[in-house]
Amino acid sequence: MLDDVIKRELDSIVGAENVLTDEESRASYSRDATGWVGVPDAVVRPRDTEQVAGLVALAYENSIPVTPRGAGTGLRGGSVPAGAGIVLSMERMNAAPRVHKQDLYAEVAPGVVTGEFQTLVESMGLFYPPDPASRAVCTIGGNVAECASGLRGLKYGTTRRYVLGLETVTPDGGVVFTGARTVKSVAGYDITRLMVGSEGTLGVITSAVLRLLPLPQSRLALSAAFSDIRTACEAASRMMGSGLTPATLEIMDGVCVHAVSGFLQERQTGEVLLLAEFDGAPSVCAESLERASGILRDEFRADVESGLESGEGEGLLRARREILPALGRLRPTILMETVAVPVSKLPAMAGEIVRLGAKHNVQLALFGHAGAGSIHTAFLTDSKDREEMSRVKSAVSEMKQACADLEGNMSGERGIGLDTAPYVKLEVGQSGYDVMRSFKDSLDPRGIMNPGKMFFES
Repeated sequence: MLDDVIKRELDSIVGAENVLTDEESRASYSRDATGWVGVPDAVVRPRDTEQVAGLVALAYENSIPVTPRGAGTGLRGGSVPAGAGIVLSMERMNAAPRVHKQDLYAEVAPGVVTGEFQTLVESMGLFYPPDPASRAVCTIGGNVAECASGLRGLKYGTTRRYVLGLETVTPDGGVVFTGARTVKSVAGYDITRLMVGSEGTLGVITSAVLRLLPLPQSRLALSAAFSDIRTACEAASRMMGSGLTPATLEIMDGVCVHAVSGFLQERQTGEVLLLAEFDGAPSVCAESLERASGILRDEFRADVESGLESGEGEGLLRARREILPALGRLRPTILMETVAVPVSKLPAMAGEIVRLGAKHNVQLALFGHAGAGSIHTAFLTDSKDREEMSRVKSAVSEMKQACADLEGNMSGERGIGLDTAPYVKLEVGQSGYDVMRSFKDSLDPRGIMNPGKMFFES
């Protein structure tokens, strides 16, 4: 626990009402959307950059671990304390974004909810593409720290592509601005890109300059039903190799379709769905939709429903976003694992995951961003059943190795956190791991910033 002297200093920086040390508060900030739990000594809720700098400097001086936290929607344990220390909640840093329409950028505080920011800029005819499934509650700061992407990542890329600049509090309590407010900037090392996806291990993000795009004129969608996951993945790979550029290309296996049947009442339980959306000029959307439908019908004999307008298409994509909470109603524990492979190897990866599920006798559901080769595996299990969890662990380990054999990566998205840290060396190699470690040690020599994340020493 924090001693009384430290507690009084924290009170003086942010106000006693924003330093939470009672058992209930500490417990409520001890977990994210995973099964990881780590109870902090205190939860501190700053209002602005000056307060963040003050409390981080205090933590640095006293070697107190600091775990930055957004909305706690992460699926890797990134905002869960690895031990004691302070959870630094950014929830109060949610001032209204400053949108510079003519210059196509916005200055956004870390506690701003992603979906609300998107609604704001779209009302101005602008577009912020990253759209994680939790966008209704997740925050910009967490998105930047985890380099979130979402369904539109296929065409528009991850959060990293839209971060022009950052204000960051360094591990010793300094404040630095990196990047620019312009599209082009090549002065010095690209520290901004290093900070994006660093999960709070190199500093605390207190403001982001985000690039905006013009709002697409039109959106059209299609859905295609298949009898098995591998054929659906082959169809996705074929579409991507045809020169088409869907904004989204998502896949849901039969378990997922059944779980979200409230949104898809006309669907049959055993179907595998491929969902695609095209955006841009109306004529381009229509032509792309026609080509995609032809490929799916003629080459794969899929049951295609095309020409869905934005409302109908959004309904299908909403069903896709609701998969995880829907699956949570099927078994007591949902263990999520994500891998990404070159899209041409997605059919092999999906087939291997299905094989491993059968081999280890574990129930699973597959969904994900088929066009980007990224596939989520939800293991439907019960954490209280040790024997079953042991089988799940074996399946996960073999799945990670299969991904590496197919030249993929272990995270795909959603960060590293506590969950994927043991597999980082498998992906980046020992030399790459050592370079990452040297960055961490040079910027955070006392190791106070979100310890236990990104790195794993067995």
